[in-house]
Amino acid sequence: MKRSADSALKSVLLSGILLTMPTRTPVPFPGNRPPSSSQLTANPQVRVALDWFDAHRSWIDDEQARLTEIPAPTFQEAERAAAIRVLLSAVGLEVFTDKIGNVIGLLRGSSDKEMVILSAHLDTVFPADTDVKVHREKSRMTAPGISDNGAGLAALVAVARAIHEARIQPQRSILFVADVGEEGEGNLRGMRAVVDAYRDRLKAVIVLDGSSVDHVTTKALASRRMEVIITGPGGHSWSDFGIPNPINALIRGSVRFINTRVPANPRTTYNLGQIAGGTSVNSVPHDASLKVDLRSENEDELLRLESALRDCITAGVRDETEAARDRSKGKLDWKLNLLGSRPGGELPANSTLLSGLRAADEFLGNESRQERASTDANIPLSVGIDAIAIGAGGNGGGAHSLQEWYESAGRELGLRRVLLTLLGASGVVAEKTR
Repeated sequence: MKRSADSALKSVLLSGILLTMPTRTPVPFPGNRPPSSSQLTANPQVRVALDWFDAHRSWIDDEQARLTEIPAPTFQEAERAAAIRVLLSAVGLEVFTDKIGNVIGLLRGSSDKEMVILSAHLDTVFPADTDVKVHREKSRMTAPGISDNGAGLAALVAVARAIHEARIQPQRSILFVADVGEEGEGNLRGMRAVVDAYRDRLKAVIVLDGSSVDHVTTKALASRRMEVIITGPGGHSWSDFGIPNPINALIRGSVRFINTRVPANPRTTYNLGQIAGGTSVNSVPHDASLKVDLRSENEDELLRLESALRDCITAGVRDETEAARDRSKGKLDWKLNLLGSRPGGELPANSTLLSGLRAADEFLGNESRQERASTDANIPLSVGIDAIAIGAGGNGGGAHSLQEWYESAGRELGLRRVLLTLLGASGVVAEKTR
Protein backbone atom coordinates (compact mmCIF):
# COMPACT_ATOMS: atom_id res chain seq x y z
CA MET A 1 0.00 0.00 0.00
CA LYS A 2 1.54 3.28 -1.09
CA ARG A 3 2.02 5.66 1.86
CA SER A 4 3.90 8.62 0.36
CA ALA A 5 3.69 10.84 -2.68
CA ASP A 6 5.56 13.64 -4.26
CA SER A 7 4.43 16.97 -2.77
CA ALA A 8 3.62 18.39 -6.18
CA LEU A 9 1.39 15.42 -6.96
CA LYS A 10 -0.34 15.83 -3.61
CA SER A 11 -1.14 19.43 -4.44
CA VAL A 12 -2.75 18.40 -7.70
CA LEU A 13 -4.76 15.64 -6.05
CA LEU A 14 -5.90 17.86 -3.22
CA SER A 15 -7.17 20.25 -5.86
CA GLY A 16 -9.37 17.46 -7.16
CA ILE A 17 -10.74 16.69 -3.72
CA LEU A 18 -11.63 20.29 -3.05
CA LEU A 19 -12.68 21.13 -6.59
CA THR A 20 -16.16 22.21 -5.62
CA MET A 21 -15.09 24.39 -2.69
CA PRO A 22 -15.83 28.08 -3.32
CA THR A 23 -13.25 30.69 -2.30
CA ARG A 24 -15.63 33.63 -2.09
CA THR A 25 -19.19 34.25 -0.95
CA PRO A 26 -21.02 31.23 -2.38
CA VAL A 27 -24.21 30.75 -4.28
CA PRO A 28 -26.18 27.50 -3.84
CA PHE A 29 -23.98 24.38 -4.07
CA PRO A 30 -21.94 23.58 -6.13
CA GLY A 31 -21.50 27.30 -6.47
CA ASN A 32 -19.50 29.40 -8.85
CA ARG A 33 -17.04 28.16 -11.37
CA PRO A 34 -14.40 26.08 -9.55
CA PRO A 35 -11.29 28.04 -8.54
CA SER A 36 -7.91 27.22 -9.96
CA SER A 37 -5.69 24.48 -8.56
CA SER A 38 -3.31 27.01 -7.08
CA GLN A 39 -6.13 28.64 -5.12
CA LEU A 40 -7.31 25.31 -3.71
CA THR A 41 -3.93 23.95 -2.67
CA ALA A 42 -3.07 27.28 -1.05
CA ASN A 43 -6.16 27.10 1.19
CA PRO A 44 -4.59 27.76 4.61
CA GLN A 45 -7.59 26.60 6.62
CA VAL A 46 -7.64 23.14 5.09
CA ARG A 47 -3.90 22.81 5.65
CA VAL A 48 -4.29 23.73 9.32
CA ALA A 49 -7.04 21.15 9.78
CA LEU A 50 -5.03 18.41 8.07
CA ASP A 51 -2.01 19.15 10.27
CA TRP A 52 -4.03 19.33 13.48
CA PHE A 53 -4.34 15.54 13.86
CA ASP A 54 -0.57 14.95 14.12
CA ALA A 55 -0.14 17.47 16.89
CA HIS A 56 -3.09 16.19 18.93
CA ARG A 57 -2.96 12.41 18.62
CA SER A 58 -2.46 11.95 22.38
CA TRP A 59 -5.59 13.98 23.08
CA ILE A 60 -7.58 11.93 20.58
CA ASP A 61 -6.29 8.66 22.11
CA ASP A 62 -7.18 9.85 25.62
CA GLU A 63 -10.70 10.84 24.60
CA GLN A 64 -11.23 7.50 22.89
CA ALA A 65 -10.23 5.67 26.08
CA ARG A 66 -12.41 7.91 28.26
CA LEU A 67 -15.48 7.46 26.07
CA THR A 68 -14.96 3.69 25.83
CA GLU A 69 -14.97 3.42 29.63
CA ILE A 70 -18.49 4.86 29.77
CA PRO A 71 -20.84 1.84 29.38
CA ALA A 72 -23.30 2.27 26.51
CA PRO A 73 -25.38 -0.86 25.81
CA THR A 74 -28.05 -0.42 23.18
CA PHE A 75 -30.99 1.50 24.75
CA GLN A 76 -28.67 2.72 27.55
CA GLU A 77 -26.46 5.26 25.76
CA ALA A 78 -27.42 8.40 27.74
CA GLU A 79 -24.27 8.75 29.86
CA ARG A 80 -21.92 8.41 26.90
CA ALA A 81 -24.16 10.73 24.89
CA ALA A 82 -23.80 13.39 27.59
CA ALA A 83 -20.00 13.16 27.35
CA ILE A 84 -20.11 13.58 23.57
CA ARG A 85 -22.43 16.55 23.94
CA VAL A 86 -19.86 18.33 26.11
CA LEU A 87 -17.08 17.68 23.57
CA LEU A 88 -19.12 18.94 20.61
CA SER A 89 -20.32 22.00 22.52
CA ALA A 90 -16.71 22.89 23.35
CA VAL A 91 -15.92 23.47 19.67
CA GLY A 92 -18.70 25.94 19.09
CA LEU A 93 -21.34 23.70 17.54
CA GLU A 94 -25.03 24.23 18.16
CA VAL A 95 -25.65 21.01 20.08
CA PHE A 96 -28.88 19.34 21.16
CA THR A 97 -30.17 15.89 22.01
CA ASP A 98 -33.21 14.75 20.07
CA LYS A 99 -36.16 12.87 21.56
CA ILE A 100 -34.67 9.45 20.73
CA GLY A 101 -31.29 10.20 22.35
CA ASN A 102 -29.10 11.19 19.38
CA VAL A 103 -26.58 13.96 20.05
CA ILE A 104 -26.51 16.37 17.11
CA GLY A 105 -24.03 19.19 16.64
CA LEU A 106 -24.76 21.69 13.88
CA LEU A 107 -22.02 23.58 12.07
CA ARG A 108 -23.90 26.10 9.99
CA GLY A 109 -22.85 26.49 6.42
CA SER A 110 -23.31 29.48 4.18
CA SER A 111 -26.73 27.97 3.49
CA ASP A 112 -28.96 25.68 5.55
CA LYS A 113 -30.80 24.46 2.46
CA GLU A 114 -28.44 21.49 2.07
CA MET A 115 -26.75 19.35 4.72
CA VAL A 116 -24.12 16.67 5.12
CA ILE A 117 -23.97 14.25 8.06
CA LEU A 118 -20.87 12.84 9.73
CA SER A 119 -21.97 10.19 12.24
CA ALA A 120 -20.71 7.57 14.67
CA HIS A 121 -22.86 5.26 16.75
CA LEU A 122 -22.83 5.47 20.54
CA ASP A 123 -23.90 1.98 21.52
CA THR A 124 -22.03 -1.28 22.10
CA VAL A 125 -23.09 -4.93 22.10
CA PHE A 126 -21.98 -5.46 25.70
CA PRO A 127 -24.21 -5.61 28.82
CA ALA A 128 -24.04 -2.75 31.31
CA ASP A 129 -22.02 -4.77 33.84
CA THR A 130 -19.20 -5.56 31.37
CA ASP A 131 -15.72 -4.48 32.50
CA VAL A 132 -14.84 -1.79 29.96
CA LYS A 133 -11.66 -0.56 31.62
CA VAL A 134 -9.14 0.34 28.92
CA HIS A 135 -5.71 -1.26 29.22
CA ARG A 136 -2.98 0.68 27.45
CA GLU A 137 0.45 -0.37 26.27
CA LYS A 138 2.16 2.32 24.21
CA SER A 139 -0.24 3.07 21.33
CA ARG A 140 -2.29 -0.11 21.79
CA MET A 141 -5.53 -0.06 23.76
CA THR A 142 -7.60 -3.08 24.78
CA ALA A 143 -11.22 -3.02 25.99
CA PRO A 144 -14.67 -4.11 24.84
CA GLY A 145 -15.89 -1.48 22.38
CA ILE A 146 -12.53 0.29 21.99
CA SER A 147 -12.64 -0.01 18.20
CA ASP A 148 -16.37 -0.50 17.57
CA ASN A 149 -17.16 2.22 18.09
CA GLY A 150 -14.69 4.03 20.32
CA ALA A 151 -12.59 4.75 17.25
CA GLY A 152 -15.54 6.23 15.37
CA LEU A 153 -16.61 8.46 18.26
CA ALA A 154 -13.07 9.73 18.81
CA ALA A 155 -12.81 10.57 15.11
CA LEU A 156 -16.16 12.36 15.17
CA VAL A 157 -15.06 14.78 17.89
CA ALA A 158 -11.51 15.09 16.48
CA VAL A 159 -12.74 16.13 13.03
CA ALA A 160 -15.17 18.61 14.59
CA ARG A 161 -12.35 20.12 16.64
CA ALA A 162 -9.92 20.25 13.69
CA ILE A 163 -12.49 22.14 11.62
CA HIS A 164 -13.10 24.50 14.53
CA GLU A 165 -9.40 25.17 15.13
CA ALA A 166 -8.88 25.84 11.42
CA ARG A 167 -11.87 28.22 11.33
CA ILE A 168 -13.42 26.40 8.40
CA GLN A 169 -16.93 27.36 7.37
CA PRO A 170 -18.63 24.81 5.12
CA GLN A 171 -20.87 25.74 2.26
CA ARG A 172 -23.38 23.02 3.10
CA SER A 173 -24.20 22.78 6.79
CA ILE A 174 -22.64 19.81 8.60
CA LEU A 175 -24.40 17.73 11.25
CA PHE A 176 -22.04 15.90 13.59
CA VAL A 177 -24.20 13.06 14.91
CA ALA A 178 -23.54 10.56 17.71
CA ASP A 179 -26.48 8.24 17.23
CA VAL A 180 -28.15 5.57 19.33
CA GLY A 181 -29.35 2.08 18.48
CA GLU A 182 -26.99 0.92 15.74
CA GLU A 183 -26.18 -2.45 17.26
CA GLY A 184 -28.41 -5.52 17.52
CA GLU A 185 -31.99 -4.84 18.44
CA GLY A 186 -31.45 -1.10 18.21
CA ASN A 187 -32.55 -1.60 14.60
CA LEU A 188 -30.72 1.55 13.43
CA ARG A 189 -33.33 3.62 15.25
CA GLY A 190 -31.01 6.59 15.78
CA MET A 191 -30.11 6.98 12.12
CA ARG A 192 -33.74 6.38 11.13
CA ALA A 193 -34.76 9.35 13.26
CA VAL A 194 -32.04 11.63 11.87
CA VAL A 195 -32.80 10.79 8.25
CA ASP A 196 -36.52 11.28 8.87
CA ALA A 197 -35.85 14.70 10.39
CA TYR A 198 -33.49 16.03 7.71
CA ARG A 199 -34.29 13.95 4.64
CA ASP A 200 -35.40 16.83 2.42
CA ARG A 201 -32.06 18.64 2.91
CA LEU A 202 -29.64 15.71 3.16
CA LYS A 203 -27.14 15.44 0.33
CA ALA A 204 -24.66 12.97 1.84
CA VAL A 205 -24.09 10.80 4.93
CA ILE A 206 -20.64 9.62 6.06
CA VAL A 207 -20.76 6.95 8.75
CA LEU A 208 -17.73 6.27 10.97
CA ASP A 209 -17.69 2.67 12.18
CA GLY A 210 -14.56 0.95 13.46
CA SER A 211 -11.01 1.71 12.35
CA SER A 212 -10.14 0.13 9.00
CA VAL A 213 -9.17 2.35 6.06
CA ASP A 214 -8.86 -0.51 3.57
CA HIS A 215 -12.53 -0.59 2.65
CA VAL A 216 -15.58 1.58 2.09
CA THR A 217 -19.12 0.29 2.55
CA THR A 218 -21.19 1.35 -0.45
CA LYS A 219 -23.77 -1.45 -0.42
CA ALA A 220 -26.24 -1.99 2.39
CA LEU A 221 -26.73 -5.57 3.53
CA ALA A 222 -30.40 -6.29 4.24
CA SER A 223 -31.23 -8.25 7.38
CA ARG A 224 -34.03 -9.44 9.64
CA ARG A 225 -33.80 -10.14 13.37
CA MET A 226 -36.49 -12.58 14.48
CA GLU A 227 -37.59 -13.93 17.87
CA VAL A 228 -39.40 -17.26 18.26
CA ILE A 229 -41.41 -17.72 21.47
CA ILE A 230 -43.04 -21.06 22.35
CA THR A 231 -45.20 -21.48 25.46
CA GLY A 232 -46.76 -24.53 27.11
CA PRO A 233 -48.36 -25.77 30.35
CA GLY A 234 -45.12 -26.51 32.21
CA GLY A 235 -44.79 -28.88 35.14
CA HIS A 236 -42.58 -31.28 37.10
CA SER A 237 -39.91 -33.28 35.28
CA TRP A 238 -41.06 -36.56 36.90
CA SER A 239 -44.78 -36.35 37.54
CA ASP A 240 -45.55 -34.42 34.36
CA PHE A 241 -43.18 -36.23 32.05
CA GLY A 242 -44.66 -36.52 28.58
CA ILE A 243 -46.51 -33.19 28.40
CA PRO A 244 -45.60 -30.92 25.46
CA ASN A 245 -42.25 -29.25 26.16
CA PRO A 246 -41.50 -25.81 24.62
CA ILE A 247 -37.74 -26.40 24.63
CA ASN A 248 -38.17 -29.73 22.87
CA ALA A 249 -40.33 -28.03 20.25
CA LEU A 250 -37.77 -25.29 19.82
CA ILE A 251 -34.99 -27.83 19.36
CA ARG A 252 -37.01 -29.83 16.85
CA GLY A 253 -37.74 -26.71 14.81
CA SER A 254 -34.18 -25.39 15.08
CA VAL A 255 -32.66 -28.65 13.83
CA ARG A 256 -34.91 -28.46 10.80
CA PHE A 257 -33.98 -24.84 10.17
CA ILE A 258 -30.20 -25.24 10.36
CA ASN A 259 -30.49 -27.78 7.56
CA THR A 260 -32.00 -25.13 5.29
CA ARG A 261 -29.85 -24.67 2.19
CA VAL A 262 -28.76 -21.11 1.42
CA PRO A 263 -27.04 -19.88 -1.73
CA ALA A 264 -23.43 -18.77 -1.87
CA ASN A 265 -24.43 -16.24 -4.49
CA PRO A 266 -26.24 -14.06 -3.59
CA ARG A 267 -24.58 -14.56 -0.24
CA THR A 268 -27.17 -15.47 2.39
CA THR A 269 -26.60 -16.32 6.05
CA TYR A 270 -28.41 -17.15 9.26
CA ASN A 271 -27.35 -17.28 12.88
CA LEU A 272 -29.11 -18.74 15.93
CA GLY A 273 -27.75 -16.17 18.35
CA GLN A 274 -29.66 -16.52 21.63
CA ILE A 275 -31.69 -19.31 23.28
CA ALA A 276 -33.54 -18.97 26.57
CA GLY A 277 -36.19 -20.77 28.59
CA GLY A 278 -37.04 -22.82 31.64
CA THR A 279 -36.73 -22.21 35.36
CA SER A 280 -34.82 -25.25 36.65
CA VAL A 281 -33.28 -28.51 35.53
CA ASN A 282 -36.12 -30.53 37.07
CA SER A 283 -39.01 -28.52 35.61
CA VAL A 284 -40.76 -28.88 32.29
CA PRO A 285 -40.45 -25.28 31.02
CA HIS A 286 -43.37 -22.94 30.56
CA ASP A 287 -41.63 -21.19 27.69
CA ALA A 288 -38.64 -21.14 25.39
CA SER A 289 -37.33 -18.47 23.03
CA LEU A 290 -34.84 -18.17 20.22
CA LYS A 291 -33.37 -15.10 18.50
CA VAL A 292 -32.24 -15.48 14.91
CA ASP A 293 -30.28 -13.19 12.60
CA LEU A 294 -31.02 -13.51 8.86
CA ARG A 295 -29.00 -11.70 6.17
CA SER A 296 -28.81 -11.70 2.40
CA GLU A 297 -27.55 -9.68 -0.52
CA ASN A 298 -30.93 -10.33 -2.13
CA GLU A 299 -34.27 -9.33 -0.67
CA ASP A 300 -36.09 -12.32 -2.19
CA GLU A 301 -33.66 -14.75 -0.55
CA LEU A 302 -34.17 -12.98 2.77
CA LEU A 303 -37.93 -13.43 2.49
CA ARG A 304 -37.44 -17.09 1.55
CA LEU A 305 -35.27 -17.65 4.61
CA GLU A 306 -37.80 -15.96 6.87
CA SER A 307 -40.52 -18.20 5.46
CA ALA A 308 -38.32 -21.28 6.03
CA LEU A 309 -37.86 -20.31 9.68
CA ARG A 310 -41.61 -20.00 10.12
CA ASP A 311 -42.24 -23.38 8.46
CA CYS A 312 -39.58 -25.13 10.54
CA ILE A 313 -40.90 -23.83 13.85
CA THR A 314 -44.43 -24.82 12.83
CA ALA A 315 -43.16 -28.33 12.14
CA GLY A 316 -41.20 -28.44 15.41
CA VAL A 317 -44.28 -27.55 17.45
CA ARG A 318 -46.34 -30.08 15.53
CA ASP A 319 -43.79 -32.87 16.02
CA GLU A 320 -43.48 -32.19 19.75
CA THR A 321 -47.26 -32.12 20.15
CA GLU A 322 -47.66 -35.41 18.29
CA ALA A 323 -44.90 -37.03 20.40
CA ALA A 324 -46.44 -35.95 23.72
CA ARG A 325 -47.87 -38.72 25.91
CA ASP A 326 -50.20 -36.42 27.82
CA ARG A 327 -51.96 -33.50 26.14
CA SER A 328 -54.64 -33.05 28.80
CA LYS A 329 -52.79 -30.32 30.73
CA GLY A 330 -52.43 -27.91 27.85
CA LYS A 331 -51.02 -27.37 24.42
CA LEU A 332 -48.15 -25.44 22.86
CA ASP A 333 -48.58 -21.95 21.44
CA TRP A 334 -46.00 -20.03 19.52
CA LYS A 335 -45.36 -16.73 17.76
CA LEU A 336 -42.67 -15.17 15.60
CA ASN A 337 -41.76 -11.57 16.39
CA LEU A 338 -39.84 -9.21 14.14
CA LEU A 339 -37.16 -7.58 16.32
CA GLY A 340 -35.61 -5.56 13.54
CA SER A 341 -35.45 -5.09 9.81
CA ARG A 342 -32.55 -3.39 8.08
CA PRO A 343 -33.22 -2.32 4.51
CA GLY A 344 -30.82 -2.79 1.63
CA GLY A 345 -29.55 -0.23 -0.86
CA GLU A 346 -26.58 0.67 -3.00
CA LEU A 347 -24.55 3.79 -3.75
CA PRO A 348 -24.56 4.70 -7.46
CA ALA A 349 -21.25 4.06 -9.20
CA ASN A 350 -21.13 7.68 -10.36
CA SER A 351 -21.73 9.12 -6.88
CA THR A 352 -19.85 12.36 -6.19
CA LEU A 353 -19.45 11.21 -2.57
CA LEU A 354 -17.62 8.09 -3.70
CA SER A 355 -15.53 10.16 -6.11
CA GLY A 356 -14.54 12.41 -3.22
CA LEU A 357 -13.46 9.45 -1.14
CA ARG A 358 -11.45 8.03 -4.03
CA ALA A 359 -9.72 11.37 -4.49
CA ALA A 360 -8.88 11.44 -0.78
CA ASP A 361 -7.50 7.90 -0.96
CA GLU A 362 -5.33 8.81 -3.94
CA PHE A 363 -4.00 11.93 -2.25
CA LEU A 364 -3.15 9.98 0.90
CA GLY A 365 -1.63 7.02 -0.92
CA ASN A 366 -4.35 4.72 0.39
CA GLU A 367 -6.11 1.87 -1.39
CA SER A 368 -9.59 0.72 -0.43
CA ARG A 369 -12.10 -1.76 -1.76
CA GLN A 370 -15.88 -1.46 -1.87
CA GLU A 371 -17.84 -3.73 0.47
CA ARG A 372 -21.38 -4.67 1.42
CA ALA A 373 -22.20 -4.51 5.13
CA SER A 374 -24.92 -3.71 7.64
CA THR A 375 -24.29 -0.24 9.12
CA ASP A 376 -26.07 3.03 9.79
CA ALA A 377 -25.53 3.79 6.09
CA ASN A 378 -28.33 1.28 5.31
CA ILE A 379 -30.96 3.87 6.15
CA PRO A 380 -29.94 6.75 3.86
CA LEU A 381 -28.98 4.33 1.07
CA SER A 382 -32.42 2.70 1.24
CA VAL A 383 -34.12 6.04 0.50
CA GLY A 384 -31.75 7.15 -2.25
CA ILE A 385 -29.43 9.43 -0.24
CA ASP A 386 -25.72 9.07 -1.00
CA ALA A 387 -24.03 7.39 1.97
CA ILE A 388 -20.88 5.47 2.83
CA ALA A 389 -19.47 3.83 5.94
CA ILE A 390 -15.72 4.06 6.53
CA GLY A 391 -13.23 3.37 9.30
CA ALA A 392 -11.74 6.14 11.40
CA GLY A 393 -8.08 5.18 11.11
CA GLY A 394 -5.58 3.09 13.05
CA ASN A 395 -6.04 -0.65 13.34
CA GLY A 396 -8.38 -2.80 15.39
CA GLY A 397 -9.52 -6.35 15.94
CA GLY A 398 -11.66 -8.64 18.06
CA ALA A 399 -14.81 -6.59 17.50
CA HIS A 400 -17.77 -7.62 19.69
CA SER A 401 -15.46 -9.64 21.96
CA LEU A 402 -14.00 -9.02 25.41
CA GLN A 403 -10.53 -9.04 23.81
CA GLU A 404 -11.26 -6.17 21.41
CA TRP A 405 -8.20 -4.00 20.70
CA TYR A 406 -7.19 -0.82 18.91
CA GLU A 407 -3.80 0.38 17.71
CA SER A 408 -3.68 4.16 17.26
CA ALA A 409 -0.35 4.35 15.42
CA GLY A 410 -1.05 5.82 12.01
CA ARG A 411 -4.56 6.93 12.84
CA GLU A 412 -3.82 10.31 11.24
CA LEU A 413 -4.23 8.76 7.80
CA GLY A 414 -7.81 7.74 8.56
CA LEU A 415 -8.64 11.08 10.15
CA ARG A 416 -7.36 12.98 7.12
CA ARG A 417 -9.33 10.64 4.88
CA VAL A 418 -12.50 11.44 6.83
CA LEU A 419 -11.83 15.17 6.83
CA LEU A 420 -11.12 15.42 3.11
CA THR A 421 -14.15 13.32 2.21
CA LEU A 422 -16.37 15.43 4.46
CA LEU A 423 -15.09 18.73 3.10
CA GLY A 424 -15.41 17.44 -0.44
CA ALA A 425 -19.09 16.74 0.25
CA SER A 426 -19.82 19.97 2.10
CA GLY A 427 -17.69 22.53 0.27
CA VAL A 428 -15.70 25.23 2.01
CA VAL A 429 -16.08 28.98 2.13
CA ALA A 430 -12.61 30.50 2.21
CA GLU A 431 -11.67 32.72 5.13
CA LYS A 432 -12.06 36.36 4.23
CA THR A 433 -8.84 38.32 3.90
CA ARG A 434 -8.40 41.20 6.28
